[in-house]
Amino acid sequence: MTTETKPSTRERLLEAVATLTYRDGVGIGVEALCRAAGVSKRSLYQLFESKDELLAASLKERASAFVAGLLPPADDGRPHRQRILYVFERVESQASSPEFRGCRYLAVQVELKDPGHPASRVARQVKANLTEFFRSEAEQGGASDPELLARQLSLVFDGASARAGIQVDNLTGLIVPTAATLLDAGDMH
Repeated sequence: MTTETKPSTRERLLEAVATLTYRDGVGIGVEALCRAAGVSKRSLYQLFESKDELLAASLKERASAFVAGLLPPADDGRPHRQRILYVFERVESQASSPEFRGCRYLAVQVELKDPGHPASRVARQVKANLTEFFRSEAEQGGASDPELLARQLSLVFDGASARAGIQVDNLTGLIVPTAATLLDAGDMH
């Protein structure tokens, strides 16, 4: 006999804030979050110091899934160039979903406009880790300026993600060739 475990109050709050802020933005009210999670405001404040802390915890908890959905497995045998292009292939694939609203970590930083906000700090670290992935792969792949190439790739990633997220552009046939052009220009063949 299998018993289904009901999500905890904490899990329901983390899921509600992730879903609602991704769809509607970080301005979503506490009442709406609690209603979506099926919990009281008292429960929220017993578990989290504030809505800001709840958002930060949700972003931190989802970081590993974000990375797993984008980055190739470590030591998968692909050449470094292909490992970088894999990330852009994944974004192109994700962007084709009607629910795609861009990179949640970029969106949080843009919406909050406060680098000291707990959620901004989490988002900035996740984005820095992605740039570091690009830099490391570029360096190992012989790029002439791995630091610059990583920053350029992050710019393309964020710009493409944002444009697709607001549904003004389709990334199919655009983002991978753009990244490949940068890799060529950076002497990464």
